[in-house]
Amino acid sequence: MANVGRYYVVREDILPEAIMKTVQAKEMLRRGEAATVHEATERIGLSRSAFYKYKDGVYELSELKRERIATISMDLEHRSGVLSKVLALVADLEGNVLTMNQSIPLQGYANVVISVDVSQLSGELNGLVDALRRQDGVRKAIVVGQG
Repeated sequence: MANVGRYYVVREDILPEAIMKTVQAKEMLRRGEAATVHEATERIGLSRSAFYKYKDGVYELSELKRERIATISMDLEHRSGVLSKVLALVADLEGNVLTMNQSIPLQGYANVVISVDVSQLSGELNGLVDALRRQDGVRKAIVVGQG
């Protein structure tokens, strides 16, 4: 199971400079003021390694309202095409897979954990999970985290 972590609301003035600069770089990229991560980080005086360290862990509150991320754990049969059909189903329902982690198959099954942006999902998250459970080759599908 993936570690989904805990979330905090923190006042801007007490955050370390590198985190604030990461937010600024992300905003520059979103608005098109910088074409690349290299350009954005260079302009605000942040190392690219610091940007990549923090970029997936820091968001403005307004940005989190637009994105909803669900983490789904599944046990899939170890046979050709099962994972690709699961990913196609998520895409067909307008979900966007952000991350995926698969264990080595044991006793004919592999555990797969996916993080999905469900903000554009056609229907409810429960509908996606139900569809996954009905998918051929899926033994189990549960939501293990939601934000």
